[in-house]
Amino acid sequence: MVLDRLSMDPLNTLNLEKRTITVPIKLGGEAYTATVTATGKTDEPSFIIEAKNGDKELIIKRIAEVFQWEVPLKDIHEHFGKTDLNIIFDEHVGTPLILDFDPFGCLLKCIIHQQLNMAFAIKLTERFVKTYGFEKNGAWFYPSPETVAALSVEELRELQFSGRKAEYCIDIARAVTEGGLDIDALKHEGEQVIFDKLIKIRGIGAWTIQNFLLFGLGRQNLFPMADIGIQNALKKLYQLERKPTNEEMERYKIGWEPYLSYASLYLWRSIE
Repeated sequence: MVLDRLSMDPLNTLNLEKRTITVPIKLGGEAYTATVTATGKTDEPSFIIEAKNGDKELIIKRIAEVFQWEVPLKDIHEHFGKTDLNIIFDEHVGTPLILDFDPFGCLLKCIIHQQLNMAFAIKLTERFVKTYGFEKNGAWFYPSPETVAALSVEELRELQFSGRKAEYCIDIARAVTEGGLDIDALKHEGEQVIFDKLIKIRGIGAWTIQNFLLFGLGRQNLFPMADIGIQNALKKLYQLERKPTNEEMERYKIGWEPYLSYASLYLWRSIE
């Protein structure tokens, strides 16, 4: 389930047959890679982690955080077994909420994906990373804030960015390099504090912040109601003739808390 979903992103280096993925990791400003091999089953997961250099304990800690190994999926599955989402959870049982490998990259990806169809959003992100990021041991790393801050709008427009989208990505990078925004420190902040810090940056709205909280930081109770994919999944689930209203979605999600992020994930899975 995990590798199948990760294989949708061409920037991920994985082997479905061997059940392996090479993960890019940044620690203390240095770039490392680790290969993770799944050796267990859905109900009895186990993994082998191989890293050539770097602090092994820190690498394992980051890998565990990315793949959310400490999250009790069985408890979450039982919670949703009593809700309208029980069929979806049975169909995609054991799908964890995997974090993006780089929190700054996650924020950039959220901006790139705004108001684009998924196929072009994935292609544009790949083009951006392969132009300004770097590859190591088969894993692709997103460009650093310093690299993005030094780019011009014209350079990004050559990749087919819109002018606004290019400006937003550069503005976010400059908020980090010049404005004192510490992306790594955000993981220790409350959601309202994070919202208040990010909403001030041009191009970042509620949808972007919610997706960053979800896929950048792994917060468990996020439900981006403005997301078209979630709206389409709910339309399919409840056999509606049109997309659900905000009032309807507010009613649906009452029984899904405190695991709204997993409701979001499995709804996306249901239409992928």
